[in-house]
Amino acid sequence: MERGDIVTVQIEDMSSEGQGIGRADGLVIFVPHTVVGDVARVCLTKVKKRFAFSRLEEILEPSPDRTDIEPCGGRAEGCGGCSFFPMEYGAQLEVKENQIREKLRRLAEIDEPPLAPIIGMEEDDNDGMGCFRYRNKAGFPVSTGGIITRKGGIVENLGEPAVGFYRAKSHEVVDAPECYLQSGAAMAAAAALRQFMIEDNITGWDPKWEKGLMKQLIVKTGFHTGEVMVILTINGKGIPNMQKLAEMLDDAIYEAGYSLESIVLRNLKGEDTVAAGKTVIRDQIGDLTFEISPASFYQVNPVQTERLYNKVREYCGFAAKDGAQVSGDAEAAGSAGSDGGSQAAGEKPVILDLYCGVGTIGLYCADEAEQVIGIEIVKDAVLDANRNAVVNGIVNARYICGKAEEILPFYAGQKATAGKPDKSKKSKEDKGDKASEPGIDASPKADPQLADAVKQAKIAILDPPRAGCRPELLEAVIALGVERIVYVSCDPATLARDIKFLREHGYALQEATPVDMFPHTAEVEVVSCLVREEA
Repeated sequence: MERGDIVTVQIEDMSSEGQGIGRADGLVIFVPHTVVGDVARVCLTKVKKRFAFSRLEEILEPSPDRTDIEPCGGRAEGCGGCSFFPMEYGAQLEVKENQIREKLRRLAEIDEPPLAPIIGMEEDDNDGMGCFRYRNKAGFPVSTGGIITRKGGIVENLGEPAVGFYRAKSHEVVDAPECYLQSGAAMAAAAALRQFMIEDNITGWDPKWEKGLMKQLIVKTGFHTGEVMVILTINGKGIPNMQKLAEMLDDAIYEAGYSLESIVLRNLKGEDTVAAGKTVIRDQIGDLTFEISPASFYQVNPVQTERLYNKVREYCGFAAKDGAQVSGDAEAAGSAGSDGGSQAAGEKPVILDLYCGVGTIGLYCADEAEQVIGIEIVKDAVLDANRNAVVNGIVNARYICGKAEEILPFYAGQKATAGKPDKSKKSKEDKGDKASEPGIDASPKADPQLADAVKQAKIAILDPPRAGCRPELLEAVIALGVERIVYVSCDPATLARDIKFLREHGYALQEATPVDMFPHTAEVEVVSCLVREEA
């Protein structure tokens, strides 16, 4: 078969990028915009020895799992998001669960993975919107199709402002007048910015010439509080007629049922300046309140975050928080971490919260812990974690700034294979005496009591980035002999790789539960419970 050939395929599976997978003449063919059960006519665009990529020409027989919901304005214009959207939500969950099971079989080498049913969203979530309108953070790139410099140095836009998302596999911005996944506040802010740019002839960022003012709009929404933060990334020090833009944003967000509390200007170096309002907004997860700063990482799906965190509690051996969001599937998923409820009095464990971010998971479990010790490389996140502990009156949580794979071995009394933290690579803002900054431990050798607590840890919560855990970190956790490892992952492939390593070093996978944090996309979170076999 060659490039340009037209073939008919039946879609049998989905890729991790959301493309349909079919076969023709023994060749695996990837087909965009298809779902399991479709019969499609496709044109081959790239042919390799064992697989090929293609362009969808026509759906000959639609799958019974195709949704009858019309695509939103952004997708209709070519937005590259929502790769699972053409599929009914129940079928999406089934595909994701099967993909995780297959990765555990193939990469973790577990013949029958102990995989609990996936926790999906329910119809009454998000005020009846279910698996739509679930995102509390939206990032909209901005473009005007380029800019042109007229005679006399006057800079003009080539086209109309587009505030939306990237076209699939490109950096072309597609205007999104509507997106089914974003909050009403986010879409209102995007509409206001678009109108302001039209009325005031504001230029959009042109990456070709590295000119133009407006580059990106980020909207953070507190679903429980209704508070909204707008972050505008600009190529410059300010926005002409900023007062008018602030009023337009405020009016639009108020009409959508939310309250604009903060406007932040971010330059191309990533430096933030509060242009109006507060430095943070607040939101809730369960019974805890969290402050969200411009640079904070905060889970994008608050309903599913609460379910995921309660699954973490279960795998730690704790009861779910009172009034917590727990789906029917979650209740039926088993009791891999259950010890019959909370830990007995006097037996509260020390918990390591590694790659802790702003500390949300550890703080959510702190009521059942003797002490929570978090390690995170991002300085601002450590400051946020300490501030969130104070906001919630939690006094048994400590946070250390540094690379977890370097800091943990030092506190555990081992030699770090990666060497001491590299002082030569500090950025300008990191130079100076960290000990003078509140909430940050400057040296792993400075606090022997904290080192003793690390050595007594019974539970390690791991929440690494997509690349998974560094081997040095896993080795340090194994050397400590923690009884339980609760591993939260956004990439099932690296999770399976790390589970294999842990199984080879004395830990058994007791159960893993997928949580659908990102409906209509190919992304999924998995929380796993591994127990030391000697224990």
